[in-house]
Amino acid sequence: MVDIARDPAIRRRKRLRQALLAVVGLIVAGAISVALARMQPAAPTVDRATLLIDTVRRGALVREVRGLGTLVPEDTRWIPAVTDGRVERILLRPGARVTADSVLLELSNPQVEQEAQTARLALQSAEAALENLRVQLQNDLLTQEAQLAALKADFQQARMDADANEALAKEKLVSSLLLRQSQVKADALKTRVDIEERRLKSANDSLEARLRVQRAAVDQARAAAQLQESRLASLRVRPGFAGVLQQVPVEVGQQVAPGQNLARVADPMRLKAELKIPETQAKDIDIGQPAQIDTRNGVIAGTVSRKDPAAANGTVTVDVTLTDELPRGAVPDLSVDGTIQLEHLTNVLYVGRPAFGQDQSTISMFKLTGDTGYASRVQVHVGRSSVNTVEITSGLNQGDRVVLSDMSAWDAVDRVRLR
Repeated sequence: MVDIARDPAIRRRKRLRQALLAVVGLIVAGAISVALARMQPAAPTVDRATLLIDTVRRGALVREVRGLGTLVPEDTRWIPAVTDGRVERILLRPGARVTADSVLLELSNPQVEQEAQTARLALQSAEAALENLRVQLQNDLLTQEAQLAALKADFQQARMDADANEALAKEKLVSSLLLRQSQVKADALKTRVDIEERRLKSANDSLEARLRVQRAAVDQARAAAQLQESRLASLRVRPGFAGVLQQVPVEVGQQVAPGQNLARVADPMRLKAELKIPETQAKDIDIGQPAQIDTRNGVIAGTVSRKDPAAANGTVTVDVTLTDELPRGAVPDLSVDGTIQLEHLTNVLYVGRPAFGQDQSTISMFKLTGDTGYASRVQVHVGRSSVNTVEITSGLNQGDRVVLSDMSAWDAVDRVRLR
């Protein structure tokens, strides 16, 4: 082989070109690295069909709150046991229509029966004593009246004798002593007549007082007898008003104590709705606000009649008086869905109620960015809320489209892609 001599200039140009290519490669690689570092991570993809999307609107907004509840009678009465006893018979069962005098069940208590009989006898004894006292006092009065009549007759006779002797004494036909004796006798009889008249008046006055004492004893015995009779009558349990028998929470043979509930009766024609409203939504409810009660067989209009002052188990009890006629199938304890209108707002910006967020708070929502197929996170301040809508005070404009569904799974990203 023959060695070919190489030009040193050519070698220098070749090395220079290689060095330039290496520098350019390093610059390009650095630029690519910087560009990649500045690029946002790929947005996660969410199925549009699984999301609830709504458009921000402006107009009138009716604020409402909703709660579940039941229909309950406005007139309900528990029938308690007046005295202890044993259940002998249950004559009517729940669902039966009853009148005020219908006998629901019968109790037995021998002691109550004995006490009622004793009270009746005591009343009869007191009445007999009153009658005996009245007859005795009348006899005493008759005796005193007879004595007074006799004294008056004697006084009249003595008065006539004194007058006759006075006339004869003027004629000197009788002595002055005889005249004086006749006058003294007449005066003495007059005094006795006055005394007997006062005694008779006093006897009349004392008669009424003594009769009042005995009448009080009779009244006391009668009250005791009536009490025992009412206890005896309470063994036959009656409702006291017309309605429908709701419950009979006792069984035959059961021993009951005074005050224990034996039956519940209600008027099924007068029902009200008893709603359980979440305590966070009940603060704006006032008496007189209109309401709609859905019985699943018709919607009934009503008004708020009572609001419980305290919350229990996270809810506030609200009573709604029904103003419309009850639909068929509306019975006590029927489950209902109630909606209460709080207020009417005009010319406000609103959107469908999102999955999360309270009144007067700032929440994050995903807003669709035109037709790009992407949704970006924005901070939205919400105002007053209703059952299905919420007022927008800032963060969105009319016509914006936002996602109302729960997007907590994408809390780590600010943009999602909708497919």
